[in-house]
Amino acid sequence: MPEIGNSSHAAFNDTVAQLTSRFAQRAAQADADDAFVAANYADLKSSGLVAAGVPTELGGLGAGHAELCGMLRGFACACGSTALAFAMHTHQVATAAWRWKHQQSPTEGLLRRVADDRIVLLTSGGSDWLPGSGSAHRTDGGYRIDARKVFTSAAPVGDLLMTCAIAEDVPGRREVLHFGVPMTTPGVRVEANWKTLGMRGTGSHDVVLADVFVADADITLRRSPDNWHPMFHVVTMAAIPMIYSVYLGITQAARDRALALAQRRRRTARVLDLAGALQNEVRAAELAQADMLAAAAYNEPGFATTNRIFIARALLARAALHAADLAFDLAGGAAFFRDAGFERLFRDLQGARFHPLQDGEQRRLAAAIAIGLDPDALPPA
Repeated sequence: MPEIGNSSHAAFNDTVAQLTSRFAQRAAQADADDAFVAANYADLKSSGLVAAGVPTELGGLGAGHAELCGMLRGFACACGSTALAFAMHTHQVATAAWRWKHQQSPTEGLLRRVADDRIVLLTSGGSDWLPGSGSAHRTDGGYRIDARKVFTSAAPVGDLLMTCAIAEDVPGRREVLHFGVPMTTPGVRVEANWKTLGMRGTGSHDVVLADVFVADADITLRRSPDNWHPMFHVVTMAAIPMIYSVYLGITQAARDRALALAQRRRRTARVLDLAGALQNEVRAAELAQADMLAAAAYNEPGFATTNRIFIARALLARAALHAADLAFDLAGGAAFFRDAGFERLFRDLQGARFHPLQDGEQRRLAAAIAIGLDPDALPPA
């Protein structure tokens, strides 16, 4: 497949469509083998889509936020694992691009590396979130890091891990340090332990950092744990709509597969009721996703946008999981057979439960904002 380069919207869509078809052909085998979708990542790199969110001025394709979400939703209809793993790279690129454009942040070098060298970014953000994890011990010129970073999607092919660790330079004062670590750094290793119910092809293995040196100059952010640093509002605005675009795509694929399987059944009142209820839930998920995109489009990171996006995330997850149940009932006993093509979709959708903010945290944030409390002063779960 030829590279896209800095090409047109039509060429971008054509490449996405070609890769979607290719990913669909490989999805079942990767799932059955618990195998990382390595061939799909090779296609994403060779096509240039790893730089889809890099601005054209910096050598990328310049795709906008809604366009990136649409790309991920389309990939998810074919292979949820590829879409979810790629969302973790893509949202970091989009965050860096947003900061470069709107905050004049020094992310140009990273973005150019993505465009020129086609590096793959890994993140531990979903499992770390506000509290952070791991320990950072002061040493000459920097820190020694010891940590285990779980759910590191695309770990087998990642080039740069964007992560954090907790330092206590002053006794009793904990500080979260953010930094990037090349995966070739001494002391960094991938522990191949990703054997899961769903999303089996994401390669979300643990990444272990054992006495890894990080120089002071490589620390990109210092913050207190558990507080909403402004950076998290930018990350929420970019990342959550992308991640849940994946679950919307899987929901739509499950709906389509269930309707196809239901064609074999008699048109009873119950079958019609299930089909109608399923349509309602899919539409609810679509509306929730549309509201996320509308909120992000204002480009105003802060608690108002973050709260709106996380409310929509909760609604989309709830609709997607209910849709999975309805689709299973609608398809009937045929859905119980793996070769019917539904079982993997049902399992992959269960991942919608686990990304930030999970239900209890999300409801507490929404409540605090509704009644005027300080979100940083909320009690722990």
